[in-house]
Amino acid sequence: MKEPTSKELFLHSVTRCLTHETFIHAFYLRLFDASEEIRAKFRFTDLEKQNAMLRRSLLLYAEATAGRTEALREVNERATTHDRHHLDIQPHLYAVWIDTIVTTARDFDLQWNDDIEVAWRTILGHVVQQMIRRY
Repeated sequence: MKEPTSKELFLHSVTRCLTHETFIHAFYLRLFDASEEIRAKFRFTDLEKQNAMLRRSLLLYAEATAGRTEALREVNERATTHDRHHLDIQPHLYAVWIDTIVTTARDFDLQWNDDIEVAWRTILGHVVQQMIRRY
């Protein structure tokens, strides 16, 4: 039997996490606790809209990592909205974001293991590097 790819591991894990209504909310609570700087960035954000955006983004990131043109275009658009001329999300904040979402996913995905963690960090790391390059 063929080993699942990082994309498959990630997508299955994301799907399991998103079956829990509180997953995204728990992530944002942890993220805001992890960094005052990040919390300040969200002070005027519509969190309901943001929750929907994160849900969509997680699925989009796996597709972008697999080279899907439409997904890559959307990641590039997100990189622009997050660059120094727009939301000004500084590169060091992405490490906090990745660590926080991985920790939250670990708590919500009952099938979590080391391979799944590597998949999350690989997929998200790829996207974050794109965001940082465009900063």
